[in-house]
Amino acid sequence: MHCYAISFSQSNTKFTVILDAGHGGKDPGNSYHGFVEKEIALKTALKLEKFLIKENIKVIHTRKTDVFIELADRPKKANSSHANLFISIHCNSVKNPVPFGTETFVMGLTRSKGNLEIAKQENSVILLEKNYKQTYKGFDPKNPETLIGLKMMQEDYLDRSIVLASKIESNFKNDLKRKSRGIKQTPLWVLDAASMPSVLIELGFLSNREEGTYLNTNSGQEAMAKAIAAAIIDYKKEYFGSSSYTDTKKNDEIKSVKTNTDSANFSKSKKSVNKNVDVVFKVQFAAGNQKIPLKSSNFKGLSNVEVRTSNGTFFKYSYGETSNFAEAKKDLGMVKSKGYSSAYIIAFKDGKNIPVKEALK
Repeated sequence: MHCYAISFSQSNTKFTVILDAGHGGKDPGNSYHGFVEKEIALKTALKLEKFLIKENIKVIHTRKTDVFIELADRPKKANSSHANLFISIHCNSVKNPVPFGTETFVMGLTRSKGNLEIAKQENSVILLEKNYKQTYKGFDPKNPETLIGLKMMQEDYLDRSIVLASKIESNFKNDLKRKSRGIKQTPLWVLDAASMPSVLIELGFLSNREEGTYLNTNSGQEAMAKAIAAAIIDYKKEYFGSSSYTDTKKNDEIKSVKTNTDSANFSKSKKSVNKNVDVVFKVQFAAGNQKIPLKSSNFKGLSNVEVRTSNGTFFKYSYGETSNFAEAKKDLGMVKSKGYSSAYIIAFKDGKNIPVKEALK
């Protein structure tokens, strides 16, 4: 039995979550050892709903039965509902029966061979749709070059997506004692098109008989759903749980470095991002599971680099700090000139990450 501290929300605002059970109908997803991805994803999503509605969270499903939903319609439903989060649930598989563990994906541009294979698997449903060439404007799920070329449409929400992904993987690892393979960024159409923080969860590998057996049981699905629910509830409380922003130090520890500093940067001291101005802009240019020493030589000569870590498992690197958006745009140009082509501007109010559009109001 896994216990979570889930208390009822006090907010009167209806927080809305889109639950997207992957695949369905003529698209079964992965099938190994008698375990079928579309069935496990749907059962887990339906169990997840039970935990969320107890918290006064509104749940909208992309599918509640075994039907085929075109990939383009999944984020479209989320966008038209003005949802707060988009959660897509899947199961992994590879030809090798040994690998196991959970993974949570956020939108990103990566050349990792393994991540591209995941992207091709999850995007391949497009080929089952009529007129897919017109719908997806030349996007080819089998061609890695077009996968890499996907433009990140929702940069404002990437940081919050990473925060949520970190909470989910932390619960899998620490509360369920599942192996976490970490948080990854990869070009997935369903995440790219969602105009809100979005994650795609791979519950585990159906190709691994032991893990597939666990995910195919009612108790396994219940435990995974409860862990995801706890992460969503924690995310809601962090960003929407009170009239003022909550203290971020539980989730993001901030450290900074100048060009002439050294390994002492990783001392136990922390620097708060709270400032005497309403809004602060920074340029986020890298993120990953690796903790990199904050030396300018590690970042193509960039000084004034900060790292924020979510639960100590995923690290986000940013450059600069200014209350002037025009200056932030100059910083962005400079960072991109160093080769960080996917860098983007992020904003903070009272130390809490907020969408740039909101910051500019």
